[in-house]
Amino acid sequence: MNFARISFTLTLAVALCSPIAFAQAAPATDKPVPAAIAAKPAPQSPCARPNSELCPVQTFYLNNVSQQSDANEVVTALRNLLPQDDKIYLIANQNAIVVHATPEDIALAQKLINDLDRPKKSYRLTYTVSEKDGAKLVRTQRYAMVVASGQTTTLKQGSKIPVVTGSYSGEATEHAPAGVQTQFTYLDVGMNFDATLTGMGNNAMLKSSVEQSSVAPEKSDIGGVQEPIVRQSSLKGVALLAPGKPQLLGSMDIPGSTTRLDIEVLMDPLP
Repeated sequence: MNFARISFTLTLAVALCSPIAFAQAAPATDKPVPAAIAAKPAPQSPCARPNSELCPVQTFYLNNVSQQSDANEVVTALRNLLPQDDKIYLIANQNAIVVHATPEDIALAQKLINDLDRPKKSYRLTYTVSEKDGAKLVRTQRYAMVVASGQTTTLKQGSKIPVVTGSYSGEATEHAPAGVQTQFTYLDVGMNFDATLTGMGNNAMLKSSVEQSSVAPEKSDIGGVQEPIVRQSSLKGVALLAPGKPQLLGSMDIPGSTTRLDIEVLMDPLP
């Protein structure tokens, strides 16, 4: 009994004194986070402060612009081709463009303006209006005008015809007795040409409108007032013209008669 008790006591002591390893999950540790890469700052405009003195201001005057739409197209081209940081302003009443940019961009702007601000090519248009009765030539009239490429030119020839538009009762004055006062307006009668010519290499595209009006022999009776009857013919269209080659635009019958108008045009480039 003593031996057994001593053995149990020794076994218990050994068990109590032995190091016991407890399996324990190692606490999760965060993986080392690499140093955050600093976000690259947006590239600063070379013309922004405090470096604005590095970017001069240059004013360019347009020499061949006759309407604001032409200047607007030049400014649009500059804004599309130069960096967005460059400042470009149009001074319409001076036909001028102000550019605030680096010297390199200003040099590029100068080149673009020199290429775009060029004299418009001019042409002479000659319209021939032939009045024919069947195969018989009654008379021929020619109308000539000088047009610039891309612009509209108008030519008119004829008379102004008075037409009554209304009347009212006027009171007597010291200088005029009482009576009916008649109001008039005036109609343009004759030939009217509107031409827009656009150069296309050696040729040119013509957009034209030709109107012919005349007063008929008879008159209309409106409220006891004899009003003139105005007859009108119109021809509108687009044609591709070659230098020195006449082209027939069309024919128009004259109302109330057996005659017609043949309209022909000739284009000649000017030096």
